[in-house]
Amino acid sequence: MTATSEAEISEAQIAVHWKEEPLINPPVTMAQHANVKERSIYERFSEKNFPECFEEYADMLTWDQRWHTVLDTSKPPFWKWFVGGKLNASYNCVDRHLPKYRNKAALIWVPEPESEATQAITYQELYRRVNEFALVLESAGLKAGDRVTFHLPMVPELPISMLAAARLGIIHNQVFGGFSARACAERMEDSKSDVLVTVDGYYRNGGLIDKKKEADTTVEEAKKLGVEVRKVLVWRRHPGRYVSQSPMVEGRDYFVDDLIKPFRGKTIAPVSMDAEAPLFLMYTSGSTGRPKGAQHRTGGYLAYVAGTSKYVQDIHPEDVYWCFADIGWITGHSYIVYGPLAVAATSVMYEGVPLYPDPGRPWRIAERLGVNIFHTAPTTIRMLRKAGPDEPSKYDLHFKTMTTVGEPIEPEAWMWYYDVVGRKQAAITDTWWQTENGGFLCSTLPAISPMKPGSAGPGMPGIFPIILDENGDEVPAGQNKAGNMCIRNPWPGIMQTIWGDPERFVKVYYSKYNRNPDSKDWHDWPYFSGDGAVLAADGYFRILGRVDDVIKVAGHRLGTKELENAVLTTPEVAEAAAVAVADELRGHIPVVYVSLKPGNSASKELEDKIRENVVKGLGPIAKPRTVYIVPDLPKTRSGKIMRRVLVSISDRKDYGDITTLANPDIVETIRKQVQTA
Repeated sequence: MTATSEAEISEAQIAVHWKEEPLINPPVTMAQHANVKERSIYERFSEKNFPECFEEYADMLTWDQRWHTVLDTSKPPFWKWFVGGKLNASYNCVDRHLPKYRNKAALIWVPEPESEATQAITYQELYRRVNEFALVLESAGLKAGDRVTFHLPMVPELPISMLAAARLGIIHNQVFGGFSARACAERMEDSKSDVLVTVDGYYRNGGLIDKKKEADTTVEEAKKLGVEVRKVLVWRRHPGRYVSQSPMVEGRDYFVDDLIKPFRGKTIAPVSMDAEAPLFLMYTSGSTGRPKGAQHRTGGYLAYVAGTSKYVQDIHPEDVYWCFADIGWITGHSYIVYGPLAVAATSVMYEGVPLYPDPGRPWRIAERLGVNIFHTAPTTIRMLRKAGPDEPSKYDLHFKTMTTVGEPIEPEAWMWYYDVVGRKQAAITDTWWQTENGGFLCSTLPAISPMKPGSAGPGMPGIFPIILDENGDEVPAGQNKAGNMCIRNPWPGIMQTIWGDPERFVKVYYSKYNRNPDSKDWHDWPYFSGDGAVLAADGYFRILGRVDDVIKVAGHRLGTKELENAVLTTPEVAEAAAVAVADELRGHIPVVYVSLKPGNSASKELEDKIRENVVKGLGPIAKPRTVYIVPDLPKTRSGKIMRRVLVSISDRKDYGDITTLANPDIVETIRKQVQTA
């Protein structure tokens, strides 16, 4: 092996510095009422019963036509699930619950201003509103297979819009509300979408955000990319009152409440969709500059999120469930909208930020609404712990299960979550999964599995994880050695492909460990997650973070190439490297290293300009904490920037052997600049 290849491989390794945490048994009361009470579920979902075991999830849904084949592996890795089956996602989340639950709250929406009334939307009311907006979408010329883009914040109109699109078989693409107009336009261009659904404004951290103004910029940016946005449908945050300063453009912009008037009280039949028909696109950053449109199917995805909502979060129809996340990410799609509503849950939504107006806000909401299942990200847990470590004890909280999602959680934060928030009476499920996966892949089950702070637990029933080294050999359990987290088998929630780019789908997720491209045996196609992990002797996985060039900030994945592309829009910049640096609250935060073109010099003004260009290109969430303007960037002899060296410098850690670099002397220069600043 050459020195260069050694350096490049080392960038995919994650150092293991952790100790075994003690196991904590779940409360004995969990087993009395849990949806899963016996460990026999692992036998039911064992490999010998695969793939038929997943019929247990599919049977939780209502099908117009039953499938004839559970799993079709004839064109790997483009797996097909529940082939021949037909169903409608909107019907399964709304219509079928009406006979028993029509007057039960489906969604409870909490506005950020505490002076505003909470909205409880019953299943009957949700049915009415979904039908009315589906008719609006139909009148806009949209039909099954078309794409529609939503750039909506956490308002009830977002799940209503999603379910209305699903009712007609329209593929929806929800862009995270905090993303910039440019990022939204890029996703519209990629998905070939020419209808944008937005809102005039929304509240965030005490201020009213003008969202319609941003929509106008999206239309302008889309035009530069060759997309003519023909309609902009604008929901109003306050009924009958327009809160934006941006004028409506005649012939393009329409208020949804005006469009709905002729459809008040009318219904439209749900379109029976093939199980393999795409339900939605969810864009996720990758190691190249272009975001990937994860294409999720209707039948397998809905079955998987229904099953995992019922078994992992232990949702019963009488529970009040709160996923404290944003629907703009896959967590909100799977575990605010589709999963919980498929099992007739009452699902809480909150418009604002966790700490507004103070760190007691989440606990006041939970107490007032009687929330008994709480689901959030480690970032939020760290934030609440720092801002108000004693706040939960001031409120009458009774959580039976609590979930963490989105990134690994430190044992210290886990214990605060367990001791203070859960009062040692709740079962914590520390889940691991990704945008591409649809639903949980590793987790304990709340009534039957001991909990382990900082560890995601074993593979989910029916999921067979494995850790592989760079050569494709299995990394054994209990050896305290890290490797690449992979899944040996397909599962119903896995994305179908990358929208419009099947070759990239194969290359990114399957080519690394596939040894026989002609094989139709699923055993020959392990899924490469891109995360590093360690497997303890007890079978619990601990996820260590990304092994590719993806930064995860506050639970949100940002591709370094995408971030670097935004930096490179600054004319003075020659090269850029974005890295994730440890942050007490957000887990990780972007830091950017740049070298300049000849004739330019470092300045505070230039650093600010670079930050502004990142915000303009990707949105505030990607804003670098620090911009370091350095003479050069550390590179391998093949020209690859060694980001791991920059991460080590930023985190003030040992950067290891650098003798294989093409320019090793630059490392000490950068270290002195950063660590003496």
